[in-house]
Formats: sequence, structure tokens, C-alpha cells
Amino acid sequence: MLDAKNYSSVIAVAAIILPTLLTSVSSAQTPAPTGQPERIVPVLLGEAKLGTLPIRIDTIGTVQPVSSVTLRPRVEGQIIDVAFEDGAVVHAGDVLVRLDQRSIEAQIRQAEATVARTLAQLEQTQRDVVRNEALAANEFASKVNLENSKTQVATFSAQLAADRAALDSLRVQLSYYTITAPISGRVGVAGIRVGNIAKTGDGSVPFAIINQISPIYVAFSVPQRFLPDIKSALNDPSAKVEATFQGSNTVSIGKIAVVDNAVDTSSGTVTVRAVFENATETLWPGSLCNVRVTLKVPDNVVSAPREAVQSGPKGSLVFVVSDGRAKITPVKVGRTVDGQTEIIEGLSGGEKLVTDGQIQLVDGVMVEPKGASTGAQ
Repeated sequence: MLDAKNYSSVIAVAAIILPTLLTSVSSAQTPAPTGQPERIVPVLLGEAKLGTLPIRIDTIGTVQPVSSVTLRPRVEGQIIDVAFEDGAVVHAGDVLVRLDQRSIEAQIRQAEATVARTLAQLEQTQRDVVRNEALAANEFASKVNLENSKTQVATFSAQLAADRAALDSLRVQLSYYTITAPISGRVGVAGIRVGNIAKTGDGSVPFAIINQISPIYVAFSVPQRFLPDIKSALNDPSAKVEATFQGSNTVSIGKIAVVDNAVDTSSGTVTVRAVFENATETLWPGSLCNVRVTLKVPDNVVSAPREAVQSGPKGSLVFVVSDGRAKITPVKVGRTVDGQTEIIEGLSGGEKLVTDGQIQLVDGVMVEPKGASTGAQ
């Protein structure tokens, strides 16, 4: 229980504190003066550009030799010489393998003798024709003998032609015993060695495989919507193909060489082959590489940093900064290349755009640039 003295003290304190509390509450509920500074949002800025923006396709390709030849024996025989080293570079016409050709050489000599014999017989019958013609003219021999001698000439002429054809066939077969490189390229590992018997047929062991390394193909597939541009790029000097061997930073430059004659109906893609000089053999048959195809480089294209383009309820938009305020501007966008997004509609180039800080923005808010954004590279 408070006595009269304490009660008087409480009343006195309350009289002092209560006006102070009421003043504080009243101050908290009073709106800020209308002259208070407007909120300013710090942002990063970029710029819309008017210039070139290449049309590119990035994909994965497979390196393929322009020509590949599997060397197989055309005749059977024992290998007496392998004239190349595994993995060596060979040129068209280089001797690679020699087979034992003694048997075919003997057959050729026999065929040559047959030709000589038939030729001698033909010459004999030709002399008989001349003699019988003279005798028949003086009625010392019958015309029957003359006709018979002419028939002999025709017979031995035909026989001589057949013998010479047989000899030519053997000489062609003789060439099979010396295997030469049909193309220039790099040869693989020899399949059979000296002393083995070479066998003919598709199931036989090949001597080796030659792959043409320079020039070389890189094959890749692109969606069929790019087919018109791909066909145009065949004759466009600005079009190029860059291939980077996976695991290497070396970029090889080539050009589109072949477009397949049909679209793959199962995938909706078309196969394209680009040719590369590959003088340093950076690209290797069968390997994978990253492929970048530049189909063309259009001029007068408006582009914006990729970070400046936002998605809204009605489509893409950007915040254009003008007179210190950010204005929402709807845009229609296209492809994105090297961090720059094509602006088909909405910008004309040169506008200042917000590239970072959009989450704090509303239409018309004041902004303060923190620096210049170059866009993603």
C-alpha cells in the first residue's frame, strides 16, 4: 500500500513522463515532409550497340579423313619386303610391300615365248601367201592353195592377238606383286610382316590403312533451320569454321566443303563437312573437336549486353537510363553471340542500359551508375 507521501511522488513523475511519450508517438505517426530526397538506386550500366553481330553455330564435330584406303593383296604370295615404317607419312606411288613374284615372272617368259612362236608361224604363212599368189598368177598352182594360205594367215593373226593379250594380262598381274601407295597420307600399323603369306579376299588381313591427313574433314550436324544459311555459306568468303581439338587450345580455320544431300528425318539435322588444310596435323582422324561455324556477319545489327535483357510478364524488356531515370522498354530479342543479345525491335543503338541492379528498379526510378558494364564475354 502506498502511503500519501509515495502516492504524491508517483503522480509527480507521471506528470513529467506522459507528455514526453505522447510527443514521441505523435512524431512517429507524422508523414515525412514532402521535400525529403527521392530514393536513388545504384546500378551498373552498359550500352546498346549498332554494328556487326555474326550468325554462329557451336557444336561438336568428328574428324574424318578426306580419303582412306585399306591395302589388301590382290594376289597370293609370300611377303619378301615391307618398305614402310608403322605410322610413316607416305606419298602416292611409294612402294610399300613386295611379294615373291618369281612364279609370275616365269609365266611371263613362257607367254613371251608363245608370242614369238605364233609370230614366226604367222610370218611363214604370209610368205606362203606371197608365193601362192605368184604361182596362181602363172597357173602353176591352184587357187585353193592360195585361199588356204590366206586362211592360215588369218588364223595365226588371231592367235597372235590372243597370245599378246595373255601376256599383257600376266604383266598386269605382275604389278600386283608390288604394292604402292594409291594416295598420300599417313599409314597405320602393318597388318602382316615379312615371311607371311598374303591371302586374297575381303576377309584377308590388310597390309595397312592409309588415311589422308592434309587436307582433312570435320563432320558435324546442324538443325535443318540453318540449311539455307549453310548453303549460302558455301560461296561466302566471310563464312568460316573453327575447330578446336578437345584438350588443346589450338584453333584450326577451315571452310564448309560439303552439305549432305538429305536431312536426317529422325533428328531433323543435316550433316555438314568442313575442310581444313591441317598442315601441322593438329586434327586427327576419329577425334572429337569443338566446332564454331560463322555463317555470315550481318551489318547494322542492334545488340545489347546479355545481362541487360530481362524477362517480364509480357516478354523481354530492358531498363533504359535517360536523364538519370530508368525506363522500362519492351524489346524483341534474337540470338546471343559473345555476350551480346540481338535486339530486333525496341532499341536503335546508343542507349544506356542497366546491366545489374534491376531487381531494385521500378519504372521511372532514379538511378546512379556505379560503373560501366562490358557484358559477358
